[in-house]
Amino acid sequence: MTHVLVLYYSSYGHVRALAQAEADGARSVPGTHVDLRRVPETVPEEIRRKAGFVEDDTPLATPADLEAYDAILFGTPTLFGMMAGQMKSFLDQAGGLWARNALVGKVAGVFASTGSQHGGHEATLLSFQIPLQHFGMLIAGMPYTFTGQTTADHIIGGAPYGAGTIAGADGSRTPTETDLSGARFQGAHVARIAARLAGADRQGEAA
Repeated sequence: MTHVLVLYYSSYGHVRALAQAEADGARSVPGTHVDLRRVPETVPEEIRRKAGFVEDDTPLATPADLEAYDAILFGTPTLFGMMAGQMKSFLDQAGGLWARNALVGKVAGVFASTGSQHGGHEATLLSFQIPLQHFGMLIAGMPYTFTGQTTADHIIGGAPYGAGTIAGADGSRTPTETDLSGARFQGAHVARIAARLAGADRQGEAA
């Protein structure tokens, strides 16, 4: 059994929708167990209510949980061209895992939601990979075998660096079916890679 974690932070539900699609994609790969978790909120409740943040009852994760998975898919909104502070704070608490090389060789993927097409979508996907590589994780994006990312018929999110969606300046735009299909594709892609690596490790141990 391959174990995959889909871990995200979402303010208005866009990243949560992508996360659910990523999880569905990973579950489509036989022999894969998937957990969907979110990182803790750091914004005070009063500010959340005033800003219109959506309620989310998805179980919380802790940094210590990451070690138990063969692959982790990370989802974040883009804030000023980078990952959300809530996600960065979560990763900053994983120093103990880094010190023990506990995440080395695990597969990682990133997906994101951005307010506009040029609001830092690709910058977020790429810069998120930096701490993951410090952890020694192996990065899997969304290759062009997902042909939906090449369409010019409508606005789409995502890139070869990971799945995504464009939320619009006021957040009213929901993920398109192309966006969700890309997330499902990436989830399955990461799960298949993790399964191959886990199988190779088991063969090596048997030898």
